[in-house]
Amino acid sequence: MKLIAPSILSADFSKLGQEIKTVEQAGADIIHLDIMDGRYVPNITIGIPVVESLRPLTDLPFDAHLMIVEPERYVPDFIKAGCNMISFHMDACIHSHRLVDYIKSQGVKAGVVLNPATPVNTLDEIIHYIDYVLIMSVNPGFGGQRFIPQTLEKVKKLKILMEETGRTDILIEIDGGINENNIAKVSSVGVNIFVAGSSIFKAEDPAEMVKKLKQKATFTEV
Repeated sequence: MKLIAPSILSADFSKLGQEIKTVEQAGADIIHLDIMDGRYVPNITIGIPVVESLRPLTDLPFDAHLMIVEPERYVPDFIKAGCNMISFHMDACIHSHRLVDYIKSQGVKAGVVLNPATPVNTLDEIIHYIDYVLIMSVNPGFGGQRFIPQTLEKVKKLKILMEETGRTDILIEIDGGINENNIAKVSSVGVNIFVAGSSIFKAEDPAEMVKKLKQKATFTEV
């Protein structure tokens, strides 16, 4: 399974609906929502009202990446707003298992996020419960950063942990610096969901870039 998830963080905020429709028609699989609170990361992005306003505009799944402290306070509202996937940073949440259990009880996929310096073994006690892992291939908080090459080794370690724990059904998502030049190599190590912001929405033709990324992710290169 190879899915493209355009991140609207890099879209034109004056016409978000149109931007989403463009990538949807081009074959995007998921809409990625970067939620930042100015505390866990320096920037502030969109909140629940924006998600609610966008939800009627597309049938694509909404994937909310919560870069916020105390995510448990806001998860119920993001679910009500129409998010289909929600991931959070474990170091921003005291009771991670409780939050994962709640998210899944609402029929929403639950994921946890690994920052570049967060080791894979952080997942040892939560991997039995989650639906997906979001691996950050840049430091969170800013769009347009360069891909960190060592992330490929982290994906390989995660694949080993999945095999050891019998959780080969977990989806691996990657976020940060994904573009047409590296997506095939990233795909080759076992990534399923590719978040791409600047490479899509800053391209001369965003729709064509979505198609190109889908093709290159499917036909992987080493």
